[in-house]
Amino acid sequence: MLQLSIQRTVAKMGDAVDTLLFFCNGKKVVDHHVDPAMTLLTYLRNKLRLTGSKLGCGEGGCGACTIMVSKYSPKDKTISHLAVNACLTPICSVHGMAVTTVEGIGSTTTRLHPVQERLAKAHGSQCGFCTPGIVMSMYTLLRNRPQPTMEEIESAFEGNLCRCTGYRPILQGYKTFTKEGCCGGNNAACCRNVPSNVDGQEEGVSTKMFDPSEFAPYDPSQESIFPPELMITLKETTPRMQKFASDRVTWFRPVTLRQLLELKANNPQAKVVAGNSEVGVEVKFKNQCYPVLVDITYIPELTSVEKTPSGVRIGASVSLTSVGDYMKEIIQEEPEHKTRVFAAIVEMLRWFAGHQIRNVACIGGNIATGSPISDLNPLLMAAVCTVELVSSSGKRTVNMDGNFFTGYRKNVIKTDEIILAINVPFTSENEYYYGYKQSPRREDDIAIVNAGMRVVLKPGTNEVQDCTIAYGGMAPTTVLATKTMKNIMGRPWSDGLVEVMTPLLLEDLPLTPGAPGGMEPYRQSLTLSFFFKFYLAVLEQIHLKQPGLRGSTMPPSFSSANVPYHKNSARGVQMYQEVPSGQPDSDAVGRPLTHQSAFKQVTGEAVYVDDMPHNEIELYLGLVLSKKAHANILSVDTTEALAIDGVHSYVSADDVPGSNMSGTSQEYDDLLFAEKEVNSIGQVIGVVVADNQAIAQRAAKLVRVEYEELPTVITIQDAIEENSFFPDGYRLRKGNVKEAFDSSDHIIEGELKIGAQEHFYLETITTLVIPGEGGEVEVISASQAPSRIQTMVARALGVAKHRVVSRVKRLGGGFGGKITKSSVYAAICAVAANKVKRPIRLMLDRNEDMMTSGTRHPYLARYKVGVTSYGQLRALEIDMYSNAGSTYDFSVNVLERTMFHMDNCYKCPNVSVNGILCRTNLASNTGFRGFGSPQAMLVAETIMSDIALKCGLTQIKVRDINFYQEGDLTHYGQELKYWNLERCWDECLTKGDYDNRRREVDQYNSKNRWRKRGLAVTPTKFGISFNQNYRNQAGALVHIYNDGSVLVSHGGTEMGQGLHTKMIQVASRTLRIPQEKIHVSETSTSSVPNTSNTAASFSSDLNGMAVKEACETLLHRLEPFIQDNPKGTWESWVDAAYKDRISLSSTGLGKARDVHFNWETCEGEPYAYFVYGVAVSEVEIDCLTGDHQVLRTDIVMDVGDSLNPAIDVGQIEGGFVQGYGLFVLEDYRVSPSGQLLTTGPGFYKIPSFGDIPAEFNVSLLTRAPNPFAICSSKAVGEPPLFLAASIFFAIKDAVQSAREDAGIPRAFRLDSPATAERIRMACQDQFTKQVPPLPESGTFKPFFVRP
Repeated sequence: MLQLSIQRTVAKMGDAVDTLLFFCNGKKVVDHHVDPAMTLLTYLRNKLRLTGSKLGCGEGGCGACTIMVSKYSPKDKTISHLAVNACLTPICSVHGMAVTTVEGIGSTTTRLHPVQERLAKAHGSQCGFCTPGIVMSMYTLLRNRPQPTMEEIESAFEGNLCRCTGYRPILQGYKTFTKEGCCGGNNAACCRNVPSNVDGQEEGVSTKMFDPSEFAPYDPSQESIFPPELMITLKETTPRMQKFASDRVTWFRPVTLRQLLELKANNPQAKVVAGNSEVGVEVKFKNQCYPVLVDITYIPELTSVEKTPSGVRIGASVSLTSVGDYMKEIIQEEPEHKTRVFAAIVEMLRWFAGHQIRNVACIGGNIATGSPISDLNPLLMAAVCTVELVSSSGKRTVNMDGNFFTGYRKNVIKTDEIILAINVPFTSENEYYYGYKQSPRREDDIAIVNAGMRVVLKPGTNEVQDCTIAYGGMAPTTVLATKTMKNIMGRPWSDGLVEVMTPLLLEDLPLTPGAPGGMEPYRQSLTLSFFFKFYLAVLEQIHLKQPGLRGSTMPPSFSSANVPYHKNSARGVQMYQEVPSGQPDSDAVGRPLTHQSAFKQVTGEAVYVDDMPHNEIELYLGLVLSKKAHANILSVDTTEALAIDGVHSYVSADDVPGSNMSGTSQEYDDLLFAEKEVNSIGQVIGVVVADNQAIAQRAAKLVRVEYEELPTVITIQDAIEENSFFPDGYRLRKGNVKEAFDSSDHIIEGELKIGAQEHFYLETITTLVIPGEGGEVEVISASQAPSRIQTMVARALGVAKHRVVSRVKRLGGGFGGKITKSSVYAAICAVAANKVKRPIRLMLDRNEDMMTSGTRHPYLARYKVGVTSYGQLRALEIDMYSNAGSTYDFSVNVLERTMFHMDNCYKCPNVSVNGILCRTNLASNTGFRGFGSPQAMLVAETIMSDIALKCGLTQIKVRDINFYQEGDLTHYGQELKYWNLERCWDECLTKGDYDNRRREVDQYNSKNRWRKRGLAVTPTKFGISFNQNYRNQAGALVHIYNDGSVLVSHGGTEMGQGLHTKMIQVASRTLRIPQEKIHVSETSTSSVPNTSNTAASFSSDLNGMAVKEACETLLHRLEPFIQDNPKGTWESWVDAAYKDRISLSSTGLGKARDVHFNWETCEGEPYAYFVYGVAVSEVEIDCLTGDHQVLRTDIVMDVGDSLNPAIDVGQIEGGFVQGYGLFVLEDYRVSPSGQLLTTGPGFYKIPSFGDIPAEFNVSLLTRAPNPFAICSSKAVGEPPLFLAASIFFAIKDAVQSAREDAGIPRAFRLDSPATAERIRMACQDQFTKQVPPLPESGTFKPFFVRP
């Protein structure tokens, strides 16, 4: 009977394929041959040529692809607007819907939508690659909540990431949409004009970065309506099953349960999809292939939610957003005691991915997927939920108990069954229920360990009647703590219960050394901590109900252990020196002008490399990467790959017409293509050339490589044991260290490890190579180094540089990571283009980029310091081991800067620093914002912290004692001039109200055992210059056209740091014209040759001097015409000069003052000048989990006379938040065999909107002109990053308090990053002591290592 029914269904459908119909930005889209394997993002970008939505990760973790999908329900006559990730949304899933992209809400040619305008004018866009997604998240929120609260705004961005801005200006700009919206400093009582604890504001200082009175008002009635034609179609059409098919994938959208069951019976292996959040990742990154996909989001039985007498019945395909919204309604309707499970689920969903995922992911999918770290499964299991299953054979109900999950991602659901619904029960009055989760980052992150806990007490007593305790992250499945549950029965919930239960929990939840996931002691400690929190929470409830019950009280200092997470809306004050009263309005220097590209970025009009139109003969590359860290290549078989339709060629080292060698200018020790040996996982062996990305990548996976594995070296410790070092080492000496140690009162020794950091620019490395005539080639790339690309491509092709033009329009972030590797990939593309004689495009997937591009250098520091009894430095001896990776790259230059910054801000008369480069089998590490300095300064500050504890000094006093003074010589012999650090220090302590807050923190800590606060102040001294003197130059080319408009070309690239904007400001001042008359188009080696890399924070200085010189030359040529017609206009003077045949084009050359250093004498002046800054940060930590929250940060930064305060503050905030990632959040891990484990935003966590300080104040030091740079300004890109170490040391301060409570007052080691794991395990207590330690290193194989 069943088979007959299936046959009828199939026969009825035949081979008919439906036509895709949806609306995009109000326009109807009809596709008769849609490919179901295609994502909405690919469709938008490649078929509709709407490139505003960006591909940032391909896994729904960064939000760059966010768009709005609108659905009309004929049944309810309602329209819903959802923010979704276009990179995961299957194109067929939007059939019958309306899609809105950033291009559809406003443009620079018509009008900006208020969402776009306010973000741009509030300086919330830097590189701009993430901006369209942020705009669309906010736009969708406004469509649902025309006047949202700040809490709703911050929540809307949980699925969006930005690597540039530090988030504060985005939130501040969008706060203007709220009822309490900030006026931007226009009102005397404005929050921004009353900085905390500052009684009076310095004259000539402003806090006004933008003027909200200029914003267009937001009128919800003017928004686009749902397409009437589509609404009528949906009303008049009876729902029917849809089918879309290509040669590889068939997509079904059944509309009845019967249709679904028949499809499932006919195709047992068909993949059921709702949000595609799991399947999309599996197909993209795990090489899964699902020929049949079934969309279950249109089946009434699966999409309904209803209240029942016993609880709530939730259809399997109900989205997590809908689940949360419905449960919130029930919580409001029902008594508190009935909805305790719902409250826990709502709280857990708050931290479950971002809105874009929650809007489409469904509760049934969460259960069926069976992830061992699922956030919901432990809650559902602990709540004793039931699951209704249905198949063509009938229905059955199963309990979510210890038997539900049968293995890793396996369960009791049969292949022909689907989940129909989940029943979540009410709780009784004497039933208590809580959920717990700890993850590396609070927002949008997967759990390390999570738990659901339920206890039923005998009425009127504290005796346990029933208990369910479920954990995730402790086994291949969600598990019950069965022994604990059994032994807790009948016991009183009172003193002594925890001590009895914790050993049983450890028995229930064992982790063997090397268990998947690693962090074994930490994870086991979390199981105990969660239970302890549960115990305290229930104890508190018992005490409230039955205050006289014996054993139901707890110490007051324990009460904060369960305080729910709460964060005040982000706020802050930005203070800067106003321009002098007499400065002409036409002079743009010193004004907080909007970023030149901001309006194009917020509308999606800003063009990045992959946004450029595809040439009809263009081909794409698929990378064949090494799967071994160190091996000989025995053979490469491309037969299968070349047999695929659409594949044109395979390119390898044999096809390089010039040199296959690559590398830095000092050492060409890298290869474009591996030849006989591979030295890291991810090394390029070859590339497949195909018609498009999908074919190229599919074919590349079919290339078979045979290896002969060789011994590997991964970590610094490995390199030390194996004596695996590069021959280049550095030694820096000053004074007599031995004598100084002998005369020191105290000698302190220690070690510190600083981990790697991934650049995580939102736009991955991207290149377009177009071959031309006679060996010419044009390279369009996302690179910080156009001339390096020109050099590498010319070398690879065996041609002179004049045949290669390298162009850069803009970058979606760089941070030092788009110099060497972008050049390598450009050369690889050029070799491929040379072979096939066609244009070649390549945009790395996020996992490819992270696997191959290198990171910030990890370091191991071993230090010995001698001090006097009153804490003054006498001697310092440090060995700095740097993990360079498999080739040199920039490691030598990075190590030099590390050694020069070992002092940070402190004078030591006797110094010995050794720098050692470790050769390992990892992708070569490279430049990254700070270039080795942050690692060195962290060691310096750790040493100062140790000295304070040893000598019994405050952290302030020990630094005051050891600060340099004006005119002092550094340990490398450079005199310190214009020493502004102490001004920054004093101002920051005052504005940050340090003394009062120190007392408040100490008082808080004395009253709280399980939550602690910490406060720290951190200074920085950052040298500005390239290491090589010849690099400290830049060129410019300025044209004045005869209509008076000015085009400026210079050697720097725009990557969000506002370089082009600042160059326009310099030209504005020099030419004495408004900035609106000046434009910067792109960076090209055909306009400005021999450019230095846009790096070292020196680009504004060097290029600014070049632009100034060129403009001065032009102004000198115009002077006679100005004198002849003093009342004329700029246009009239230019026209007169043109007609007099005067050249209106000029070049300029900017040169910094000479720098030098002699490594034999260890003396010199390697820097043009120094930038200073100070930060005070306050944090709060959870001692039981390692979780933390940054409460406040105050920064005072010396940037000279700021060229653009808005841009400079943006760089300070962005650099600080990136540094916060380095020192606290970003935990880079690889397997012992060298495989990167933290790939993509799913596993590698950069700071998100919710991580920034709740109060974030930045002040630019006033009246501190810099005589060594353009317009008396200073560099700003890199120096602020290290100030985030103030958070690291505030955490350390908080941990110190916890350790003192535990009777461990001495100094302790805290490596960077200070992850939740490290924080928790440093807060030693009775729980950590019960957890068995890991065996000695080398006796087992760890799951991961930190390189």
